[in-house]
Amino acid sequence: MTVRTRFAPSPTGFLHIGGVRTALFNWLFARHHGGKFILRIDDTDQERNVEDAVKKILDGFRWLGLNWDEGPEVGGPFGPYYQSQRGDHYQAAIDKLVAEGKVYRDYSTDAERNVDREAAKKSKRPYRFRRIEYPDSEVARFEAEGRPYALRFEVPSGRTLVLNDLVKGPVTFATDEIGDFVIVRPGGQPLYNFASVVDDVDMQITHVVRAEEHLSNTFPQLLILEALGATPPGFAHIPYVAEPGSREKMSKRKTEDYEKRGILVYLHQYVQKGYLPDAMVNYLSRLGWSFDASQEIFTRAELIEKFTLERVNSSPASHDQDKLFWIEGEWMKSAPLGDKVAGAIPYLVAEGLATEPIDDATRAQLEAVILALGDRMKVFSDVVKMGRFFFSADVAFDPDAVKKRLRKPGVPEMLRELDALLAATEPYDVATLEKAVHDYAEKSGRKMGDVVNPLRVATTGQGVGPGLYDCLYLVGRDACRARIARALEMLEAAP
Repeated sequence: MTVRTRFAPSPTGFLHIGGVRTALFNWLFARHHGGKFILRIDDTDQERNVEDAVKKILDGFRWLGLNWDEGPEVGGPFGPYYQSQRGDHYQAAIDKLVAEGKVYRDYSTDAERNVDREAAKKSKRPYRFRRIEYPDSEVARFEAEGRPYALRFEVPSGRTLVLNDLVKGPVTFATDEIGDFVIVRPGGQPLYNFASVVDDVDMQITHVVRAEEHLSNTFPQLLILEALGATPPGFAHIPYVAEPGSREKMSKRKTEDYEKRGILVYLHQYVQKGYLPDAMVNYLSRLGWSFDASQEIFTRAELIEKFTLERVNSSPASHDQDKLFWIEGEWMKSAPLGDKVAGAIPYLVAEGLATEPIDDATRAQLEAVILALGDRMKVFSDVVKMGRFFFSADVAFDPDAVKKRLRKPGVPEMLRELDALLAATEPYDVATLEKAVHDYAEKSGRKMGDVVNPLRVATTGQGVGPGLYDCLYLVGRDACRARIARALEMLEAAP
């Protein structure tokens, strides 16, 4: 048997990291078994679909490197892979189920269902919709007047369904707890539980790996699979992704609150920050799965080799942004210089600090800056955050750094002396600059921090960054002296 998994996002917005984690588990499971990963688009709810959302989904998967074997832009033997284009497949299944008496037309009104609901409430029993038997004359009248109807699946009574979930273990459910459920709305739109099953059968899906909130959908789907005469796939319901430091499920409705707290929950936010795809895949794979008690960094090849559903935890995993940032830093350390340069260029261009195509001089400067940043560079956008002053003649002085380091007695006089020092240092290189500043501190009786920190702020505008002597060298003698002059003017203007 060839393992075939699928991920079926709805084009209703951005990719949430919880959904991306589910897609990744499907991809890893398929790759581990040498199988196929299918991407299909659940776009039957046209009213909620967002323009360009499909493109955003595909771009996100391409960025992650989660290649799909069948689906949009790839094709395959079981297409189309957009649910909105699969109406004939759904109709064929509907015709079969209606002909076999397993699905019926439901002409009931809201008022009629409310009567039954209130009766159930009064008798203190759960409300479960059951087929309303209308006289033939009533049905004929409904048909003559064109009364809208839904198609409902008639649930057999008195049975116990057993699901051997590949993560949760055995789960049972009584059919008496399931009301007759709608599979097609009065307007003709197939609903999720029905359309998803038909697609899974048609596309020969062998394993459905999805979030645990879909567990309640599984039992109606098992009934549909049985009615269609299909062999059920293996089901694996993975725990939800919880909020940082919490057991509460992350919710799209709380996105604004998360953003205020600096919590990023959508894939595109990490792309915009300049995270590495390998780091994101590494992190998401560890969000609810573990191989052993120690290994945290995994290559894709290692993940494919080692990933199994047996090692997926049965309890929720909290989104840990700090851990993701650490993993990102580990991956950035090992990234080749050429990859770092390529990843940083778009951020310089977006800020107007460079233009494409990058000329040789700018590329050489960027390489030198990235080497100077060293392990401080965690994400590609850091090249702007911590290194803007290398590429711009106009330095923005950080007010907090100015207050802390420059607005102190004796600092202006010291900066004038350091300016003279830079003017006289020969050769103007890292080693000579370091020795000259050390000698100055020693001779003047100042602590190194009292010299280095003001000099850094005066020449870079910020209080933290690469090594000072790398900064002095890469910025250049003339530019450093000009910046010191500007700093002195600023201090004199507003003492």
